[in-house]
Amino acid sequence: MNKKAVSRRELLRASTLVGATAVGALAAPAVLAQAPTVIKMQTSWPASDIWMDFARLYVERVERMSGGRLKFELMPAGTVVGAFQVLDGVNDGVIDAAHTVPVYWYGKHKAASLFGTGPVFGGSATTMLGWFHQGGGKDLYRELTQDIMGLNVYGFYGFPMPAQPFGWFKNPVATVNDINGLKYRTVGLAADLMQNMGMSVAQLPGGEIVPAMERGVIDAFEFNNPSSDIRFGSQDVAKNYILSSYHQASESFEFLFNKDVFDDLPEDLQAILEYGVEAASTAITASAMDNYSSDLQKLQAEHGVTVHRTPKEILDAQLKAWDAIIPTLEADAFMKKVLDSQRQWVERVVYYELMNSADLALAYEHYFPGKLNLGK
Repeated sequence: MNKKAVSRRELLRASTLVGATAVGALAAPAVLAQAPTVIKMQTSWPASDIWMDFARLYVERVERMSGGRLKFELMPAGTVVGAFQVLDGVNDGVIDAAHTVPVYWYGKHKAASLFGTGPVFGGSATTMLGWFHQGGGKDLYRELTQDIMGLNVYGFYGFPMPAQPFGWFKNPVATVNDINGLKYRTVGLAADLMQNMGMSVAQLPGGEIVPAMERGVIDAFEFNNPSSDIRFGSQDVAKNYILSSYHQASESFEFLFNKDVFDDLPEDLQAILEYGVEAASTAITASAMDNYSSDLQKLQAEHGVTVHRTPKEILDAQLKAWDAIIPTLEADAFMKKVLDSQRQWVERVVYYELMNSADLALAYEHYFPGKLNLGK
């Protein structure tokens, strides 16, 4: 009886395998013939910028994780729309996706800057990326983009950027008086900050910065990092590079998708697009640490650039300027809600971070004595 039962089970299993093989054989050509979904993604960066390389890190990971079901047409700034117009392009469906930063659409709603380049209460970019994912920032971003602005987009955040340099100056600066009246390039709320400190601000896309410096349209500028700056040719128009600043100390990349395009995808591909941002964030961070540090050395050793650190007087003045700006921002109920959320997060999280963190400067000076010049 057992032998008979076993034979029946084997027969059933064999017939099932044959059937499955036949079905698979019939279905295979249809699967192979299915064309991948193409996502047209434009960045806000020139083709030569390192941030185009970072966008490729995301694209490569998503394409591989999707098993070839997703393909990207990755384009630099200006291919379809301008660097500052990618949000409109995604919202209108002119492009399917964008790799950008929220401060570039600050002109539509000042709250955009709070999701990347707002007041610095003591948190780093990593702190504030944590706020976005765990501290309520994601819900507030959805409220801003979809409920308040009525945009047809989704946005995902990744790569906590190191604090941005104060920038490139023709002459060193030591006091607030030294920067008073300078024509300076920055973007977003940082423009309000620098104007409060007596500078005249021009908000320009990255690709227009060095030509503007050459023509005398601006006297000084910042963009983001040593690698972008060296590729722009910043070292050809200024030789004083001043690191450390509170004007943009907590920015992250924004990966924008047209809501209709995203919603039409199967759930697994939606998840790959969303969580691929987190995967790429790690890869981009590693690449940034490698490239930013080596390019800083090249600027010094090969191009005669003098690296300074922003004087404490100017840093103190930046914080006082933020103190003057914050009440004007909080006149808007939504912006006050965002700022309250950020302060609550920073007060708790940064207390832990600062109390727990080792003095890295002390350790560095111990092993590499004489290299640091952190200023006063």
